[in-house]
Amino acid sequence: EGNEPGDSMKITYRELLHKVCQFANILRSQGVKKGDRVSIYLPMILELVIAMLACARIGAPCSVVFAGFSADSLCERILDCGCSLLIT
Repeated sequence: EGNEPGDSMKITYRELLHKVCQFANILRSQGVKKGDRVSIYLPMILELVIAMLACARIGAPCSVVFAGFSADSLCERILDCGCSLLIT
């Protein structure tokens, strides 16, 4: 379910697992490894869930900053958590 009424999408567990594994491989190819911190700056969309689960799959803690935050707030959160990658 998205933010807007009627904004929804159906996905099977198999499809979700496939997308999460694909994104986890992309993160690994970018040099993200277990213990690296990742910031995620996305609205409430399916890709947010995929990114969070992919980070969990490889053992990289993630900090989710929702898209309503300003650039300054985002910058503070990135610096505070010491992230090595920002997903937008």
